[in-house]
Amino acid sequence: MEAALTLKILVILTGFYMAWNIGANDVSNAMGTSVGSGALTLKKAVIFAAILEFCGAYFVGANVSQTLQSGLIRTEIFALDPINLSIGMCAALLGTGIWLHVASFLGLPVSTTHAIVGAILGFGILTGGGGAIQWKEVGTIAMSWIVSPLLSGIVSFLIFTVVQQKILYALNPLDMTKKFFPFLSFLTLGTFTLSLVFGGLKHLHISFTAAQAVSISIIVGSLGAFIGFIMIKKISKISDYPFPPSKIVPQTVVSLEKAMKHLQRIQVNSTEETHEKVERLLEEMENLSHSMRKETSFSERSSEYRIVEKWFAYLQIVSACFVAFAHGANDVANAIGPIAAVLDTYKNGVFSGHAPIPSWLLIFGGIGIVIGLATYGWRVMETIGRKITELTPTRGYCAEFSAAIVILIASKFGLPISTTHCLVGAVLGVGLARGFRALNLNMLKDIGLSWIITIPASALVSGIFYYLLKFLFSL
Repeated sequence: MEAALTLKILVILTGFYMAWNIGANDVSNAMGTSVGSGALTLKKAVIFAAILEFCGAYFVGANVSQTLQSGLIRTEIFALDPINLSIGMCAALLGTGIWLHVASFLGLPVSTTHAIVGAILGFGILTGGGGAIQWKEVGTIAMSWIVSPLLSGIVSFLIFTVVQQKILYALNPLDMTKKFFPFLSFLTLGTFTLSLVFGGLKHLHISFTAAQAVSISIIVGSLGAFIGFIMIKKISKISDYPFPPSKIVPQTVVSLEKAMKHLQRIQVNSTEETHEKVERLLEEMENLSHSMRKETSFSERSSEYRIVEKWFAYLQIVSACFVAFAHGANDVANAIGPIAAVLDTYKNGVFSGHAPIPSWLLIFGGIGIVIGLATYGWRVMETIGRKITELTPTRGYCAEFSAAIVILIASKFGLPISTTHCLVGAVLGVGLARGFRALNLNMLKDIGLSWIITIPASALVSGIFYYLLKFLFSL
C-alpha cells in the first residue's frame, strides 16, 4: 500500500515536471514568431501565452488525452498487471521530461509529442514486446507528423502569397491594407471563435450545434471586422503626408518574375542552342530580380510599408494568441494523459484505457506549462522567431494563423500532432513564398535532425528509467 501511494505521488510529480518542460520548450512555437518579428516583447509574449496556453489546456485539452492513454498500447496485455503499466507510464513521463530539459538547455525546439509517444513505445515494447503496441495507431500518428508540416506549409504559402500579391506588391500597399484589414480581422477572430465554441466548452457543460457555432463565430468575426475598420481609419490620418518617391516599385519585381516564368516555359520546349541562350538570360534576370528585391526592401526602406507592418502586428498578436490556445489544447495531453491513466488504474484496480480527465488535472497540467514557459521558455523561443527566416508581422501572422488552423483541427479529431512541426512547416512556407534564399537551410537541417533523434532518444531514456523504477519498487 505504501509503495502504491509512493508511485502515485511520483507519477503526479513527474507529470508536473513534464508539463513544465512542455512550457519551457514548446513556448517557442506559440510565441517565437511574434517576438522574432517585433510584434511582442518577451515579457508581453509570456503574459499572453500564459493566459491562452492555460485556457487551451482547460477547455479543449481532454480531446487529445484519450489518444495518448489508450491509442498506443494494447491495454488487454496489461490487464493482469496494472501496477507494472503505472511504472511504465511514470518512466515515460520522467524520461520524456529529462530529454526535453536537455533539449531546452541546448536551445533545440524538439517535439514534445514525438518525445512522449516515443517514450510510451519504448516501455511498451520492453514490457509486452511488439504485440503490446497498436501499430496501426502509431502509423496514423506518424503520418500526421508528415502531413501537419506539409499542410501548414501549403496553407501559409498560399496565405502569404495572397498577402504579397494583394498588399505588399501593390502600387499602393497602404490603400490595399485599408481594404483587406477588416476582412482579415473577421477571418482571424471568426475562425478562433469557431474553434472554441464548436465543442470546446464541454468542461463548462456548454455545447453548441454546428449552426449555432457558425453563427456565433460570424457575429464575433463581424465585431472584429468593425473594430478593424475603426482602427484602419487611423492609418488614413497617418498617411495624409506624401511618401518619398521610390526608384523601384514592388510591382516591377513582380512583373520581372512573371517574365522569368514565361522564359522557363520557353526553355523547357526549346532546342539545345535556344535552351542555352534562355538559360543565360534567366541567370541574368534572376540576379537582377535579387538585386531589385534587395534595393526595394519592401518592409524596411519605405515609410508606407512600415505602417502596413505596424498594423499587421495587431493581427499577429491575435494569431499568436490563437497558436498559444491551440498549443495548450494539444500538448497538455502529453503530460496529463499518462497521469489520468495511472490514477484511474489505482481507483478501479485495472487499466481501462478510457480514464476520464478530471478538470483539476487539466488545470494542473496548464499551470505546469505556464510556469515552464515563464521560467525557461526563452532559451528556444528565438530559433523559430529568428533563425529559420527573417520574420515581419505580415509573415509572422500568416505563419501563426496557418499553423493554428491545422493544430486545432487535429485537436478536435483527437490526433496528437506536433506543434513544432506545424510552426516550422508554416514558417518554412512563408519563407518559400519569398524564395529559397530567404531560408536558413543549415538551421532547417539541424531542426530536422532533432526531430529524427527525439523518438529513439526518449524511448531509450524511458526504457532505462522503466528498469530502474521496476527494480526500486520490487525491493
